[in-house]
Amino acid sequence: MSRSPHLSLQHREAIERYASVTVVSYDVALDLDVDDATFGSRTTIVFESTGAATFVDVKPVRLTEVRLNGVRLDPESWDRGRLTLHPQAGANELVVDAVMGFRSDGEGLHRSVDPADGRHYVYGMSFLDAAPSIFACFDQPDLKAPYTFHVRAPVEWTVIGNAPGTQVEPGVWELEQSQPLSTYFVTLVAGPWHAITTEHDGIRLGLTARRSIAGALERDAEEILTVTRQCFDEFHRLFDDRYPFGDYHQAFVPDFNAGAMENPGCVTLRDPYLFTSQVTRGAQCLRATTIAHELAHQWFGNLTTPTWWDDLWLNESFAEYMGNRVTADVTEFDDAWVRNAYQRRQWGLLADSGPTTHPVAGTGASDAVTALQDFDGISYTKGSSILKQLNARLGDDVFLAGVNDHFARHRFANATMHDLFNSWERAGAGDLGDVTQGWLRTSGVDRVTLDRHSGMLRRTPPTSSTTAALPRRHAFDIAAIAADGSWRREGVVLDDAASAVEVAPEEVVVLDAGETSWLVAQVDPASMERLAAVMPLLTDDALRASVWNNVRSSFETAVISPEDVLAVAVASIPGETNDEPLSLNARAIDPSKLLLTEWLITKVAPLSADPVAAVDALHAAYCTRLETAGSGSTVQHAAFRAAVETSSSTEDLERWLAGDLPAGISTDLSLRWLLLLRLACLGAVDRSSLDQHLAEETTAVSTVEHARAVASLPTPESKQWAWDRFVGAVDAPSYELQACGQGMWRPGQEALTESYVERFFDELPHTASVRSGWLLASAACWFFPLTSLTDETVARAEELARAESLDSSLRRQLAIMADEVRRRIAVRSEA
Repeated sequence: MSRSPHLSLQHREAIERYASVTVVSYDVALDLDVDDATFGSRTTIVFESTGAATFVDVKPVRLTEVRLNGVRLDPESWDRGRLTLHPQAGANELVVDAVMGFRSDGEGLHRSVDPADGRHYVYGMSFLDAAPSIFACFDQPDLKAPYTFHVRAPVEWTVIGNAPGTQVEPGVWELEQSQPLSTYFVTLVAGPWHAITTEHDGIRLGLTARRSIAGALERDAEEILTVTRQCFDEFHRLFDDRYPFGDYHQAFVPDFNAGAMENPGCVTLRDPYLFTSQVTRGAQCLRATTIAHELAHQWFGNLTTPTWWDDLWLNESFAEYMGNRVTADVTEFDDAWVRNAYQRRQWGLLADSGPTTHPVAGTGASDAVTALQDFDGISYTKGSSILKQLNARLGDDVFLAGVNDHFARHRFANATMHDLFNSWERAGAGDLGDVTQGWLRTSGVDRVTLDRHSGMLRRTPPTSSTTAALPRRHAFDIAAIAADGSWRREGVVLDDAASAVEVAPEEVVVLDAGETSWLVAQVDPASMERLAAVMPLLTDDALRASVWNNVRSSFETAVISPEDVLAVAVASIPGETNDEPLSLNARAIDPSKLLLTEWLITKVAPLSADPVAAVDALHAAYCTRLETAGSGSTVQHAAFRAAVETSSSTEDLERWLAGDLPAGISTDLSLRWLLLLRLACLGAVDRSSLDQHLAEETTAVSTVEHARAVASLPTPESKQWAWDRFVGAVDAPSYELQACGQGMWRPGQEALTESYVERFFDELPHTASVRSGWLLASAACWFFPLTSLTDETVARAEELARAESLDSSLRRQLAIMADEVRRRIAVRSEA
């Protein structure tokens, strides 16, 4: 087949095809026992047609045969992922026999080899437009149909899919017909998995992982299943329609690009969610909210699916809101909203403040590739915040009545934002035009600050935003903190440019305490002066999270300096009772978010006037907390890891690596590699030593951390080693590729990486020939020269972002990263 790029489905094309095609059923036969590179795929599609010419999506290595209503079609009519069809009016049967390629980028039918034991594993990721690389289909979300799968696999493999399956003979699996599904939900999980099965409330539950981490699955199974049961019970209480997809399997899979994917009946999750080493409570909570998020998707997205990707918030914003809400309400992780404030809020605020901001609803996604870029902090975190606000306004009775009406009217079908709001209005919500226009259809975020001189809260809308003419109504609390740490809460409503508020001159003011609105809260100068003094006195975790988001937003908008932030951190860390603001653990399972400690170490400290002194000050603060934390507590664990990350003492690091650890800290694989990574950054360990450690315990974790450590070595050879993986000279799985990018651009190593700045912009376009989809833009982000804080870097990125010949996802990523460099330059200027 031609290697020309595949066409991205345009929204107008989807509308036209929907008008002419109704899919009745898919029958898919896959032969996964051909070789390690390819598999056989035979798809039979029964569909109704108006008789208009159309096309089917298929992305094969080779088309073997195509028949429409028994008539053989010329494979040469295939072009860039599409096969032209001229169906008859009425019933049609299309049979596409093809050879497909296994993929190694986390999309399509991904095949990986476990470095621990050499076993092969396969899983399907059909999102967003990868389904045609597994089977022929009409690949758009509003052409739903039931699926029946027949799978041949190696005899030692187990096969799991969207519907229950049976091994009818050695290596041959028959899966029952599924409920109607959008193409992007279709999955298979196949391999020599370790599995655990049980049942709850008539639903068969399953857990699956690679055999080399079977011990972690066995250890974590009861916690995972308990959360799953609790969430099922709560969703069944909230929603009129019970879970409709039969079994519920959760498969922990390698090299997964997303956190998880909500495939009906068979959710896939990145396997770092199985903890092979000690983790904090924050990491456990993140896993719990992810489980709840994917379970919420069984209704928001799977039962009722957005008609097109411009309404993806109907999937992600709802799952984000319901996932956090249900986790906090019915599981042991009742602090889920607090942890969400640390883990997710800045992700959304930065996206909404940047050059690629977009509306929550009606994103304007003209094609599938563009839509993929909108799966960001706006669609998740901002949308969730708006739904939380709306729930508070309507009350649970009206909110849920509208949601349940929506599900009933569009069961196993598709819907739009207007359909949902019509359901809310039928439930008694009244006119919600201010929500749709002010919050959902208008991009950008308001900035709010306290003007003490006039006693006013002031709102600044986004530049060139229609919110200037159509103000959003902000209802939130301020916390006024006295010098002794006592505080009072005052509710305010800000629906104009300014609103009066009374605060005492000596009070520290925290805006949007509790985070009930969506805004960038900027700390006023008087509050900033006193914040370091009062922060150690605050015992309310939710208030402390709000303080940190006020501080982070003020830093990101260059209102305060790195030294201001570091003063608060150094004062706050020694008395911290929550592991979340100390934690590094969650980066392995949610790597797209910059947690507070990582933000302090990798962004704030390097932008200060004396980066070395800043890291040393943070290290002293973490060590103080380490000494006072309870032995074996997760706070102690988090503080120790942060102390390792900030240590400049090779003597301490080598002593800890040798096993001389504080009481309560135990050596495990993750900790060993964290120590080796820090030694690598300091140039205190060589490549051969890192290779030896990898050889001694070759696991998936070791392979990734070895890559991170090698790329972090301050040598020309290490930087070239990492670069070869970015440009595709050496193939690397996604987790290793990300680790290489994170290791390459280390603050303090600018002399080594300076020559790669221009190379990045020169060679980035070529990467579109070696990777695609999700991984293409992600790799550009990971390898962007973030340590090159010059106007020239900004200008070069923006120039390339304007190149129409460049892949659109790369152009967007360049715009985002140019904005990030510009922010850092502004902060450094403030310093």
